Amino acid sequence: MSRAVDEAEHSLELHLPYIHRLLQLQHPDKPASQYPPLVPIMVGSTSASTERAFGSLLAPYLEDPTNAFIISSDFCHWGLRFQYTYYVPQAPTPGPTLPLSYDSLPQPSASLESVDETIESVSAGHSLRHRDRIGRNEPAIHESISAFDMATMAAIATGKTDKFLDTIYRTGNTVCGRHPIGVIMAALEEVTAKSEEGTKGKFHFVRYERSSDVISVSDSSVSYVSAFAVL
Repeated sequence: MSRAVDEAEHSLELHLPYIHRLLQLQHPDKPASQYPPLVPIMVGSTSASTERAFGSLLAPYLEDPTNAFIISSDFCHWGLRFQYTYYVPQAPTPGPTLPLSYDSLPQPSASLESVDETIESVSAGHSLRHRDRIGRNEPAIHESISAFDMATMAAIATGKTDKFLDTIYRTGNTVCGRHPIGVIMAALEEVTAKSEEGTKGKFHFVRYERSSDVISVSDSSVSYVSAFAVL
């Protein structure tokens, strides 16, 4: 890794203060030197086969109940400055009012058929250009973003890595941590391959938020999602 790449990378730096505070609360009588060890893993722009390979390597550690994995990712980065202006004319309107919490978010209990329908409904979008304007009777841009973010979450909640990757391919959703998400999903799939529990090892979504509600092509926003999975 070059120095420039290292200086630009910030996922670990953003997590560390929160991890440290959580460990303080869990171990109030211990000095920081006695906290459980942290093992940082940086995942670059990898292929699906590489993600499956690393998922297989990490699966035994994931299966160990003394370990916990924290995956860093924002969700959609939308706007001309991110070179991503995907728009879904068929998006539901009015869209949801954010933030959204557990009961309003995709969960593992959804059927594969309904997930496929959700993904299909956001797969016929197109990129907006700077001069494009959204009509009064069309979904607002932020409603479109909500629609394909929800579809991406629904794909993750199935626990099927290929479903998640296919959704990213169809929409181009700029989930910045899509590669570490792919790795951990591959690991979870390997660990739960023989499990009969339907939601074991699948992600449950807790909260969805965005930095702003985009109305114009000149606007931009970043989406944020939190989720957990338990084996």
